[in-house]
Amino acid sequence: MNPEQQKNTNQATSNLPEGEDVQKNISSRRTWGKVWRTTFFSSLIIAIVMLLVLLYTIINDSFGLLAVEYDVAPGTLAAQPLEDLSKEELTTILQENVSKGIYTTLEKETPFENRSKGNILHIIEERVLKPDTVGSWTLYDSLVNRDKIEAEVFTDHPDAHFEFRSWLNLDFIKKTLSSKPLFAGTRTAMLGSLWMIVITIIVAFPIGVGAAIYLEEYATDNQINRIIQTNINNLAGVPSIIYGILGLAIFVRALEPLTSGSAFGHEGANGRTIISAGMTMALLILPIIIINAQEAVRAVPNSLRQASYGLGATKWQTIWNHVLPGALPGIMTGTILAVSRAIGETAPLIVVGASTYIASDPDGPFSKFTALPILIYQWTARPQDEFRNIAAAAIIVLLILLLTLNATAIFLRNYFKRSA
Repeated sequence: MNPEQQKNTNQATSNLPEGEDVQKNISSRRTWGKVWRTTFFSSLIIAIVMLLVLLYTIINDSFGLLAVEYDVAPGTLAAQPLEDLSKEELTTILQENVSKGIYTTLEKETPFENRSKGNILHIIEERVLKPDTVGSWTLYDSLVNRDKIEAEVFTDHPDAHFEFRSWLNLDFIKKTLSSKPLFAGTRTAMLGSLWMIVITIIVAFPIGVGAAIYLEEYATDNQINRIIQTNINNLAGVPSIIYGILGLAIFVRALEPLTSGSAFGHEGANGRTIISAGMTMALLILPIIIINAQEAVRAVPNSLRQASYGLGATKWQTIWNHVLPGALPGIMTGTILAVSRAIGETAPLIVVGASTYIASDPDGPFSKFTALPILIYQWTARPQDEFRNIAAAAIIVLLILLLTLNATAIFLRNYFKRSA
């Protein structure tokens, strides 16, 4: 070590704390370490508590007591419970208690011989018994204050029928929308959400991955590409309502002949269709997919590329056989996050034209539609307590649908990770 280097070393060493100062410095660092550890742990606890409160609120509203009054008492239609009757007996009861026109209409929609017993029982309940909700209560009130609730209801409604109801059940998933919460279901909205998210993935995934590969593997570092990269980063933070306005201008209005299906011979629809919603959501998540895919491609070791080139592979062969398989798990992770955002969005769908009420199931990309977030929004805006209950049940359905899609994507990600 020359004298100049020795001098610099001595100066650096002289600046370090010594003796009691060392202990104070160590103690201070440990104290701040404990403070930040406590802060981070508190953040985790707060997040868990908020999640538990959310789950408690949803579950509390999804189950509970329901008091119902019937226009026609079930016991007046048959000597035994309706559930114990055969399909033929239920059909006879329905024919005797509805007008000839209603019965003929129902027969034309689906012949009664082709209907299930449960379906006929549901029609009798809706068309003949005509239940009217007296009140509904949360799970907590139903368990803690049941005696008090029954006493208050029977004072004003002595003929009321009490039942402990799970608003989330198989019928709730099978039924279509209805203006009455007792008969409302999520089937139409679920199908609309599934159609929309499939179109979104089909459009956004290949375009997003292709753009990421070009920007990372082919694009040169020039001003134009830097501007493109900056705009992609900025678009990831644009509010979703802006994408809704963009989708309204482009897909609903400018491309109406295509999105309505009229260019393909489809009649009876305008541009406010499932394909418009799916394309709008594709625009919404495209920047997220591109950014995450770029990070995944960038994380592939450069030595893998050099080894491939050394063996005589072309650039595309290197990308297809080595870069993409290595980056695919990270790409799938980004896609999971993007799809999770898309399936829960409401604002763009409202702007594009999702229906708040539609009774027919979507049967193709050119159908009118609604979606689960729209349905939940509409039900929570209603003043009746029963709509709050079915909104909570619909939230659980949406969460289950989201978790199912995410689980599928995670399975694919892990599969490709093992293959790579």
